[in-house]
Amino acid sequence: MSNKLWGGLLLLSLLTACNLNLGEEEKEDRLLAKVHNKALYLSELDGMFPEGTSAGDSAIIIDTYTQRWIRGALILHEAEQNIPSDLNIDKLVRDYRASLIRHNYEKVLVEELLDSVVTYDQLVRFYETNKQQYQLETPIVRCFFMKVPLPVPEPGRLQELWNNSTEDKPQELLEYCTEHAEMYLLSKDDWYRVQDIAQEMPNGMVTADNVSNRLDISRRDENYQYYFKVFEVKNRKDIAPLSFIQEQARKVILRKRKEKLLEEKIETMYDRELRRNNIETYYDKK
Repeated sequence: MSNKLWGGLLLLSLLTACNLNLGEEEKEDRLLAKVHNKALYLSELDGMFPEGTSAGDSAIIIDTYTQRWIRGALILHEAEQNIPSDLNIDKLVRDYRASLIRHNYEKVLVEELLDSVVTYDQLVRFYETNKQQYQLETPIVRCFFMKVPLPVPEPGRLQELWNNSTEDKPQELLEYCTEHAEMYLLSKDDWYRVQDIAQEMPNGMVTADNVSNRLDISRRDENYQYYFKVFEVKNRKDIAPLSFIQEQARKVILRKRKEKLLEEKIETMYDRELRRNNIETYYDKK
């Protein structure tokens, strides 16, 4: 086993199992299990028994936790017996502790200082600058889609509603689908992956190869009636519309803001401590 693996295993085990060793204050506690020089006491299960737990359920909780603890203690003991000679556990613990402290402080800084509001104008500017990075890997469509279980309630009315569904507010169709459809998509502005819609239909009815602008089909199998109307298609390698990658773009903008915020905060700290003579270096700059 590599030093890296042993180090990670030992580090996590030591940080989470530091209460395994015997202690004088635990002598009066109920001992549940021992593995070599490590012991588990009942007091370590405090808070694990919901109010009203029966004696039988409590026994199950104790047994489940104890069996998991035994296996964890075994792997910890085995790891301790096989520590590579060149593995510096103290340094690993120090580094991991420092990483946890820094991560927690950075989280506090971000929560307090980061502007998490991304306006539509900011999204547009980001999109126009970076849209070449958002080529589609699979076709997408703007469409209406309905999947109605058979027998279709009021089939004549449904067909009429479907025929008139391109109106700005197909409210009656939406009400019908809410009551009768197993699945429906009735937002004309949203984009969907063709493969996701195809999964809701019989195999081969709609594919990336046969989908096209103005496609309008009504088909059925033994269980459902399907309606599918396409308003616009974007093919593979086309640039994704902003509305399709909007959430992804928002996350990228916020990540970049976070990185910039932390960099600026660190530089501010550096300049401040440099002025206070709290930073010293002991090497020759060449």
